[in-house]
Amino acid sequence: MEEEAAGRIPLQEIYYTTGIQFMFFNTLFQLLSEVVTERAQLQQADSLLFTPDLINYWLCGVKTNEYTIASTSQLLDVHNRNWAEDMLNKLSIPTAPLGNITMPATTLGKVLPQISEETGLGDINIIAVGSHDTASAVAAVPTETASYAYLSSGTWSLMGIEVDKPVVTEQSFEYGFTNEGGINGTIRLLKNITGLWLVQECRRAWSEAGDKLSFAELEKEARNAEPFVSFIDPDDAAFAEPCDMPARIQQYCEHTGQPIPQTKGAIIRTAMDSLAYRYKTVFSMLEDMAGGSLDTLHIVGGGTKDRLLSQLTANALNRRIIAGPVEATATGNVLAQMIAAGEISSIAEGRSIVPNSFKLETFEPTDTEDYAKAYTRFHDITGA
Repeated sequence: MEEEAAGRIPLQEIYYTTGIQFMFFNTLFQLLSEVVTERAQLQQADSLLFTPDLINYWLCGVKTNEYTIASTSQLLDVHNRNWAEDMLNKLSIPTAPLGNITMPATTLGKVLPQISEETGLGDINIIAVGSHDTASAVAAVPTETASYAYLSSGTWSLMGIEVDKPVVTEQSFEYGFTNEGGINGTIRLLKNITGLWLVQECRRAWSEAGDKLSFAELEKEARNAEPFVSFIDPDDAAFAEPCDMPARIQQYCEHTGQPIPQTKGAIIRTAMDSLAYRYKTVFSMLEDMAGGSLDTLHIVGGGTKDRLLSQLTANALNRRIIAGPVEATATGNVLAQMIAAGEISSIAEGRSIVPNSFKLETFEPTDTEDYAKAYTRFHDITGA
């Protein structure tokens, strides 16, 4: 659908309007497919509700489009935070089903009586939170300074910074960065990176072969493996789909003339070293766009359980890493509800609560000269 869109409107115009990187699953392309195939469903639709909006509607009967999830659809004008109607008209996408944009930390209404009675919840409020998971996760980043970047780490990794205004430039377009809405009125300037999907798929392949290992056991084997032997580009298309990931990693190394990792520990270490260096590349891009050095990287989400990856990332970036909380999305969700309930005044206040509520861990960089030398080889081999 990207080619179809480009035939109707220049891709750069779409990017400069929406600030969103091009990914095949964006809502814009899904709706354009409906237009191209002339499906009646889109023309007959009364409302377009994203999944979190639909759940809110089921709970309280209010139809609205929450800002942070709408901002990721590539349907929103990143500058005025409303639907990009001129662009959508050029693409023949109907705008009638698009509803009002509701900002996070807004009380939508009371839970419906039948739900209240069935669940015993009582007369509670239904609150629109940052319904995009990364929006809530970033809201829970326990930072006290503006000179930081965040990494929401899980199956996917999302690395970025918070800015007051969207960054929609030729540089951000070339780098493939996206501008998504934040809970506290900021823009999350970030890039999607393949994350622990690599490890998860390796574990699944070995488990199906009868060798069931925990993530902790795989991390231990990776710690004992020799570093910097082979590298992959984590974002290479070869690793995007479910597959025999160990074999794919070995094939990549063979095709690029590198030693082929044989053991489980060597394969996982190849993935870990490569992820850390991919993070370094994206971190450098962020510093370019920020116009200066970033002091700290905050890692939040389930990926913080992998202490080896956090340390490797600190070494690769030569920056202090603060890891935690693990359940960042749920934490940011609660903070938005607390704002709506008047229990805290802002996300900044909520962030000050996080270090007192969850265990955080700090990783200081070590062996930075060795990591700098190996990064040059990683970049030469992968181009990533």
